[in-house]
Amino acid sequence: MKTYPWSLTVRVISLFCLSGIFTVACKKETPPPEIPYVYVNFILNPNGTQYIHLNSVNGWETVTGGYKGILIFRKSVNEFSAFERACPYDPLITGAQVRVDTSGITCYCPVCNSKYIMVDGTPYEGVSRYPLKQYTTNYDGNMLYISN
Repeated sequence: MKTYPWSLTVRVISLFCLSGIFTVACKKETPPPEIPYVYVNFILNPNGTQYIHLNSVNGWETVTGGYKGILIFRKSVNEFSAFERACPYDPLITGAQVRVDTSGITCYCPVCNSKYIMVDGTPYEGVSRYPLKQYTTNYDGNMLYISN
């Protein structure tokens, strides 16, 4: 069988194109900006009057602690989420602190306009592709323990 020189050229070009496609497709995602570590370990009573908004499902409260504050959300009668209020998109910018919107179940960053679901901290709108930093919560039916 007779081989043509252009056949070899086409094969070489195809090989380079395929390797380029795989290189781009396998590109690693950049890690999220690092939120400075602050030790968190405290207890609160979510059924008392001090944190009255946590008395019901879908209730929320903000408390001091963490890097820029902590947002606590009651997912169900026995489940809570606790998130760092520093926006994960660029946590070091002044004012990049998530706030709860009028729905009471989502929050947003007033600096980058990213929006997050408070059940699990997932971003659903805006430039951020990173979830909110979550703290560990343990509820014993009476007291809520929050730590990192």
